[in-house]
Amino acid sequence: MNISPDEIIILQIGEFTLSATIVFTWLVMAILVILSWLATRKIKIEGDISGLQNMLESIVSYIRDEIGEVIPRQSDRYLPFLGTLFLFISLSNLLAIVPGYHPPTGSLYTTVALASCVFFAVPLFGVVERGLSGYLKNYVKPTPFMLPFNIIGEISRTLALAVRLFGNVMSGTLIIGVLLSIAPFFVPVIMKLLELLIGQIHAYIFAVLALVYIASAVRAHEEEEKEINNIEEDNDE
Repeated sequence: MNISPDEIIILQIGEFTLSATIVFTWLVMAILVILSWLATRKIKIEGDISGLQNMLESIVSYIRDEIGEVIPRQSDRYLPFLGTLFLFISLSNLLAIVPGYHPPTGSLYTTVALASCVFFAVPLFGVVERGLSGYLKNYVKPTPFMLPFNIIGEISRTLALAVRLFGNVMSGTLIIGVLLSIAPFFVPVIMKLLELLIGQIHAYIFAVLALVYIASAVRAHEEEEKEINNIEEDNDE
């Protein structure tokens, strides 16, 4: 039984190896691109809106509202990144119902890559919102002695994101494999449906955690502006 899609070799020519992780990752990407193109090629503002466009608009509106609740200011700035994360992980886990498919999120390489995107996106959004010096000051708060601990915290939460997603998807695959050998039909079907549900929950959790990390990097700027405004109001009085 193959637990990780990295163990499944689709094609091997000499030293070149094409694993199931790469194949199914590109498959998910292709499906997302095609669905987005089909939904937006004849986009309509009103009138007879296609079901695909209506579904995509509902998903985008939901993600935008979730971001707006955490980061009210310029929430659309973070929509493409967080929306892509959620949709990729969600579809990767949802396609597990297809026979022969193995979720690329069951590979540690994939989850580390996704977590690395969050790792670099957090300071990027923080610098864009607060400036380089303003963002770097966050690492020496409340005292400069916290610098190494803040850096370790940045790295550890990235590892936690990767390991959490990988462990949850891999454990689901392992449980299904064990149940198949014990009860070949009924129990695995129920567990498969439960795995699909849990996969969507993990996609949501991953995106929300990424949102929280980004919010922590940009919210300090909003708090600083509020303090400045309060000081100015006090001076005016």
